[in-house]
Amino acid sequence: MAKKNARNTRGKIVEAAWQLFYEQGYEDTTVEEIIESSHTSKGSFYHYFDGKDALLSTLSDLFDQKYLALQEDMDPAMPAMDKLLFLNRALFRMIENSVSMDLLARLLSTQLVTNGERHLLDHKRIYYRLLRRIIAEGQAAGQLSQGRSVNDMVKVYALCERALLYDWCLCGGEYPLCDYAARQMPHFLCDFLPPPSSKNGSGENP
Repeated sequence: MAKKNARNTRGKIVEAAWQLFYEQGYEDTTVEEIIESSHTSKGSFYHYFDGKDALLSTLSDLFDQKYLALQEDMDPAMPAMDKLLFLNRALFRMIENSVSMDLLARLLSTQLVTNGERHLLDHKRIYYRLLRRIIAEGQAAGQLSQGRSVNDMVKVYALCERALLYDWCLCGGEYPLCDYAARQMPHFLCDFLPPPSSKNGSGENP
């Protein structure tokens, strides 16, 4: 219970901080405002973070909080591919609505020299655990191809998302991220689907 409460407190601070960064900018946001908005205390804030700059490394935390919520919203009966596209749409919509593109670009660039728990590629993250589960269940149900390993498919999915985010930042946000991803992700993931079976079941046309 104590561990869960600690996670909730830290999560509230992270969520409040990023919302304020988006609404009024990083430079104009103070620690006091973050504490007030998160309904926590000064002691709690400094227990988890040395200062405001330390929050810049919590982008993956923000994303994983979203994935925790999405697990509750996702229909278990939804096909695996639909679940993967649902996760992408929901995350990218959140990014458009609550993450400053300038900060996102800065943070994506720092990932080139970041390691460990702060890295977006940390495979212990909720993000990767959820993707592995969806893909493994999809393969077992015959909804996804078994020609590739689960880990390989997870890597491809994550790579596609990062590519879309980097490109969006490089283009200065000149197009809606969520809409663009909705058009591109099905093409990127098309080989995740099993090959269509022929009518005579032999793999050849009659």
